[in-house]
Amino acid sequence: MSGRKTEEGLNDLTLLGNQNTKYSFEYAPEVLESVDNLHSDRDYFVKFNCPEFTSLCPITSQPDFATMYISYIPNKKIVESKSLKLYLFSFRNHGDFHEDCVNIIMNDLIKLLDPRYIEVWGKFTPRGGISIDPWCNYGKPGTKFEEMAMHRLMNHDLNPEKIDNR
Repeated sequence: MSGRKTEEGLNDLTLLGNQNTKYSFEYAPEVLESVDNLHSDRDYFVKFNCPEFTSLCPITSQPDFATMYISYIPNKKIVESKSLKLYLFSFRNHGDFHEDCVNIIMNDLIKLLDPRYIEVWGKFTPRGGISIDPWCNYGKPGTKFEEMAMHRLMNHDLNPEKIDNR
């Protein structure tokens, strides 16, 4: 059988294939897991779309709903997708502003993966007649990705997107 070998990072995974998955209802960054990037010799994007992200307003405790977009260029590690799903679910009862949520997600993924580049965009559904769509990014300092991050930051909203999740 060809494909990824057990010694290529699979031994460290505890969630994938586990039939006793526990969903944390409190913010749980420790659930995130990674595996070795077998293609670290090239630059490529990994994109995740989570259309069922929820968190709570820190003042009113009312639920906030969003589609969370995560895109990154891996370095030595990639995030395991089931752990990412459980991590994003852990925001369900987490009270924070939209801007905080996207930055917390990005910071946790930077800590886990040390990516070359990452961006996180939350497209929150309107509440009270207004939607908030925070976007943040990061490029590894001292590399071309730091320049890429600045360029994307300065140009991220030049072509407003088609709103398709509202």
